[in-house]
Amino acid sequence: MKDNITPPTEPAGLTTGRAILWGSAGFCGVSVAAFSIWAGGSGWFRHRGGEAALYAAIAIAFVGLTGLFLHPLLVGPRRIRRFYAAFTPAFLLYAVVWSGFWFWLKFGLGEWLGAFFGSASFVAIMAWRLGRWHSLVPVTVVFFALHTAGYFAGGWCMAQLLALARQVPPPVLNKGTLITCAMLSWGVMYGLGFGAGLGYLLAVLQRPSAGATGSPQSR
Repeated sequence: MKDNITPPTEPAGLTTGRAILWGSAGFCGVSVAAFSIWAGGSGWFRHRGGEAALYAAIAIAFVGLTGLFLHPLLVGPRRIRRFYAAFTPAFLLYAVVWSGFWFWLKFGLGEWLGAFFGSASFVAIMAWRLGRWHSLVPVTVVFFALHTAGYFAGGWCMAQLLALARQVPPPVLNKGTLITCAMLSWGVMYGLGFGAGLGYLLAVLQRPSAGATGSPQSR
């Protein structure tokens, strides 16, 4: 069944810049909550499904919380339902693609290939579910750039805080607190980057395409 998205413009008062800020701030909060599962529950999952179960729990947190914070970026009625209908398959495919490259190639090449193909998959599914294929290539490029910048900035922040935690004694806080902050810092930066890309995606894909004669459809 298809739902009309009307009107095919940005939400009233919500420019592309504001969509980027909204997406970045909202998804940052979601990311910190999801990464807290990793920071505080990785030991619990060690004997309860291991890394696969941990990543599944994190993915569920991302999917479950994102719609609550970011559904206002959609245009038209039934925004929550339509947001989840688009975001859920897009993010789950992204997570499977990224995780597949990570488990296969690990750091370095695995991260870059996972970021590229995961981003492309995410944007393609979002475009399909929103019924908006115009500007697909530039949106993919921007989303990949913002997502990947956030991901690697988070890795850098985590490495810096872990280096402080390895000092004896740590110059600030204590070792356990620094380790937790290091893991959550990755979530902050990743969330800012992914969220900015998602805000940009939603703003651009909901604009009317050149020569459009009717309302776009959402599957």
